[in-house]
Amino acid sequence: MLFSHDLIRSLGTAVDLVNTPLTTVADLAALVERRKVASPDEVTGADLDAVRGSRDELHRVFTTPDQAVERLNKLLGATKVTLRLSEHDGLPLHLHHSAEQAPVAEQLTADCGLALAQLFVHGEQTRLRTCAAEGCSRVFVDASRNRCRVYCDSRTCGNRMHAAAHRARRRR
Repeated sequence: MLFSHDLIRSLGTAVDLVNTPLTTVADLAALVERRKVASPDEVTGADLDAVRGSRDELHRVFTTPDQAVERLNKLLGATKVTLRLSEHDGLPLHLHHSAEQAPVAEQLTADCGLALAQLFVHGEQTRLRTCAAEGCSRVFVDASRNRCRVYCDSRTCGNRMHAAAHRARRRR
């Protein structure tokens, strides 16, 4: 499957959203800024509560593949998807999946939900993974050509697990 710029950006947003602990409005505002979500000027506590609900459902899409289609349909059904072309923040022309002034939760849910749905439509849902490192529960999308990625980050979890295996072999 060819991953377009839009799809890579949206899947990255989904992974970032699921993996980011959202304990404060400032956490959500930072995520919105980092992922360049076109949102209203101010993120509120109501936005935080709504995004947490969507985030929990998106996490379940990664971790319960037998129920993922049903969960994605439920998430997408709760949004008012409005496609529009946009250029902002130095990004090339890309699609936004909600109205410009839609609440941030709706924007994130539509964008992430449609990106994940595209993987399912193309039979690529097995690319949705949970990190194999002991003690790590982060999710990721395996965009590698041979679909062999097992760690959320090879520099942290991958190195940690390889070093632990090396130490274990040396002790024998």
